[in-house]
Amino acid sequence: MNSAQRLFLKNGVGPTTIEQITDGAKVAKGTFYLYFSSKDEVHAALGDRFAEAHLRNIEAAVDEKAPADWRGKLAAWAAAGVDTYLDAIRLHDILFFGSRPPTREGLVENIVIDYLAKLLRAAADAGAWSIDDCRLTAVFLFSGLHAVVDDAYIKEKRVNRARLTQRLERLCFRAVGLMLG
Repeated sequence: MNSAQRLFLKNGVGPTTIEQITDGAKVAKGTFYLYFSSKDEVHAALGDRFAEAHLRNIEAAVDEKAPADWRGKLAAWAAAGVDTYLDAIRLHDILFFGSRPPTREGLVENIVIDYLAKLLRAAADAGAWSIDDCRLTAVFLFSGLHAVVDDAYIKEKRVNRARLTQRLERLCFRAVGLMLG
């Protein structure tokens, strides 16, 4: 998978061949086919690996906050999301824009949204905020994070991460009904 990732970043997914992947990994083609049936399958596995790493970064940031610091946890989710996305934006684009999921469910069914929905539900259960639909709010915030990062990435020569994160945090707070102070 590391070989495929390097080649996808260097050449793009389309032009990269399985032979190039196996040569780069110093394994036989048969070894590749023990784990993957196609280049599309390794591409999808890289997307899963990216999402898992993204989630680990978010979990680590959120876990640094005190158990009842729901505002801090939501801010940590936003900051870690911005950083993870910007740090690997080229890889993200290759993995998720090069080929869309085969179904619409693939657009919103992911572990990062699931985690955020659970975080929002836990905070709502603790009385930190009132949300009618935690899953819908999680999808909205996840999609919004991507949109605001994309907008800043396209429009700014150098993204001011601190300013972008602060603005995103404020949007997250508003989405869950927290007053800005």
